[in-house]
Amino acid sequence: MSRVVAPARLAALTKLRCSIFNTSYNPSSVRTGAKYLKARLRGPSMVKYYPPKTFTIQDINRMFPEMNLVDEAEETRLEDLRALKVRGKGPPKKAKTAADSRRAARKK
Repeated sequence: MSRVVAPARLAALTKLRCSIFNTSYNPSSVRTGAKYLKARLRGPSMVKYYPPKTFTIQDINRMFPEMNLVDEAEETRLEDLRALKVRGKGPPKKAKTAADSRRAARKK
């Protein structure tokens, strides 16, 4: 013959089990987010994944302006932009005020 264990007795057993195994006692089964709080942090492994930042010519120019180093890639990029602007293919000028913007003109 099987006996039915009282619910209060089961609750006391669960509370004791949680204190022994260092888990959170949650009798009402409320979502606590404990799974995410216990999870390992992702930040350190993500930082290790990417290589350390190397110095660029701009960084060296900022640290030592007296060296006057020339960034060939940047010079080429600026030259290409100038050529595009001459042909009318460059980026549009930024609007100084809200009234100058294309968006304001379109709304009228």
